[in-house]
Amino acid sequence: MFLTTSVHFLFLVFMGMLSLVLLLIIAVLIYSFYQYRESLHIFRWSEMINKRISEVIVYGEETSADHNFSAASGNSLFRNLFLQKLAESEKKFSGAAQHTLKGLFQEYGLQEEALKKLNQKKIHLIAGGIQELTAMNVEEALPKISTFLTHPSAQVYQEAQYAMVHFKGFEGLHFLNSISTKISEWQQLRLLISVTSIPEDSSDSIKSWVESSNDSVVIFTLNLLRKFQVLSLYPTVIDVLDHPSVDVRLQAVQTLLSLENSSTVAHLMEVYPQQPLEVQKEILKVMKKSKDQCSVDFLKDQLLNNTDSGIKVYAAEALCSLEKQEFLVETSKNNTSSEELIQIIKYALQEKVC
Repeated sequence: MFLTTSVHFLFLVFMGMLSLVLLLIIAVLIYSFYQYRESLHIFRWSEMINKRISEVIVYGEETSADHNFSAASGNSLFRNLFLQKLAESEKKFSGAAQHTLKGLFQEYGLQEEALKKLNQKKIHLIAGGIQELTAMNVEEALPKISTFLTHPSAQVYQEAQYAMVHFKGFEGLHFLNSISTKISEWQQLRLLISVTSIPEDSSDSIKSWVESSNDSVVIFTLNLLRKFQVLSLYPTVIDVLDHPSVDVRLQAVQTLLSLENSSTVAHLMEVYPQQPLEVQKEILKVMKKSKDQCSVDFLKDQLLNNTDSGIKVYAAEALCSLEKQEFLVETSKNNTSSEELIQIIKYALQEKVC
């Protein structure tokens, strides 16, 4: 009796587990089928959208869409894919073609699709919505986009930063006044490209950014000064040579070269002793590019008396650029010159020939 009950119980357990496994298999198959259908739809829709975009760019907006495209254009998944494709295509074209793409965006009322994404919670959807609204020049969305400047996700706030500058140029950089996060090199490049001019009354704003406690803001501002050759702020850049960050000082040296005047090299020689090794090397590189004859004696001293091999190399190269090969050859033949110094000079002379 007990044995029969045990066998019956085990049978029920086995059937239950088997049923559960079958249900899981069916669920996986249904999900896989759904994913396959969705992938197939996306593939077909992508072909339709790419074809439509190509036709409109080549033949103009008067080209009517085929029946399948018109029928699919009411589907929310299709519309989101269409919006994504338009934003991607906008980056590849300019002028009339770009204007045509924006015409498609308006014709199919895709603005609402992009705006809806700004109310989502998923980071990639918010960032995508900002990208699409920016690409399609929906400037009325700017007040909403500006609220994402303080979003905790870098993916979101970087797109918001870019949108502000894309629409408002230099004025859109106001977020630099309060930003505490690092601006990546890639983001700095995007922002720099989007700023096409600097207002004449921008000195106070720029000075405040140079004095920012955020190193990346200072570096970005120095790049901005280089791009637009803001010579009036040369003294402000000089002050940055006392900045606690080595990376910031390096950028300051490069900016001084870009804004160079008759006293630049003399000033760099003056501050040189107080600079860390990396910055000293950068200063020597600047002297090589500047070719200011006032640096000759200074460079000779660095070549002969500095104990760092890297400094000696940069000093020798700078002397070569100043056409002081005769001095270098004489020094290399001097009996008191070390083997290291001779090799450094030979290397510098060889580089000059090459």
